[in-house]
Amino acid sequence: MTSTSDSVHTSVKEYYGKTLETSSDLKTNACSLASAPHPLVLDTLRKIPQDVLGKFYGCGNPIPLGIAGKSLLDLGSGSGRDCYVAASLVGPEGSVTGVDMTDEQLSVARENIEKYSEVLGYMPKLKKLREAGVPEKSVDICISNCVINLSPDKPRVLQGVYDSLRDGGELHFSDLYADCEIPIAVRTDDSLLGEGLAGALYVKEFEKIVRDIGFACPRILAVSHLQIYDSELLAKTKGINYYSVLQADENELDRGQTATYNGQIQGNECEYRLDVDNVFKQGVPVKVSGNTAALLEHSWLSKYFTVSGPAGESGGPIETSSIESLMDKARSATSSCSSVKPACCGSA
Repeated sequence: MTSTSDSVHTSVKEYYGKTLETSSDLKTNACSLASAPHPLVLDTLRKIPQDVLGKFYGCGNPIPLGIAGKSLLDLGSGSGRDCYVAASLVGPEGSVTGVDMTDEQLSVARENIEKYSEVLGYMPKLKKLREAGVPEKSVDICISNCVINLSPDKPRVLQGVYDSLRDGGELHFSDLYADCEIPIAVRTDDSLLGEGLAGALYVKEFEKIVRDIGFACPRILAVSHLQIYDSELLAKTKGINYYSVLQADENELDRGQTATYNGQIQGNECEYRLDVDNVFKQGVPVKVSGNTAALLEHSWLSKYFTVSGPAGESGGPIETSSIESLMDKARSATSSCSSVKPACCGSA
């Protein structure tokens, strides 16, 4: 690790361990960008101790439903809010491991596990670790909520996630991205580092990193435009637009296949939204690309879908929503909104 990487780690640890007391201290609307969580998640949030909720600094809802019995890793788990939600969804047969580098955040998460178990009615298999130490191919699903942008070595982090996933495993994450390359003066500013603005990837950088590592078919679930409320930070980042993106997407090919959802994911019985371009109503065959068909046949989602048709020769590209067009829509939507800082979604 270089001295520059060391300084970034020190700056981020100081910001999240000591500078920030609660999510209301953030200088952007990052933690209120996500749409309202699913009712099942909201019900769980109401059971989580307030000490845990009050130190939530995420920018999305990256936890999928239908994960009972699965092994889940939360990368950069902070005070443990998403770990606690995931522990409820994986149930007593599943397990959740949270990894975070901030001792103050880890203490909050550990101190509240027993109290939370009394609400759940069982002791969840919930571990909070200072260092990863996650064996290769041991995880079904990895989640991360506005944390990868804080790392000085993003390819290394994403490679570690890739190695930890079992065959058919997935990374679900929400993070901050920029619509242009970020200048060095922004990348090295301590206050911008803590807010996630200095380390946000240009979206094209991210696409190249995940392709080089070997991740297949990243997808977009949601895009929101980030608003900065602090005048000093706004001046430092002039000309840069930031977005919270829940996953990402790439062009897909038509191979003559359809997928039918069986309606068995709790909370999504009538309809399942895989991404912005693939929404499945229960029992209705939907034309899908070869990549999507492979995902639905071979990942943890396979028990919920029936894929029909041979994977034949390519019939040409299937039109998908570009990240650029979704960013434009998100920015237009916020241009007419109030500039008053909203309440954080971490306290349901």
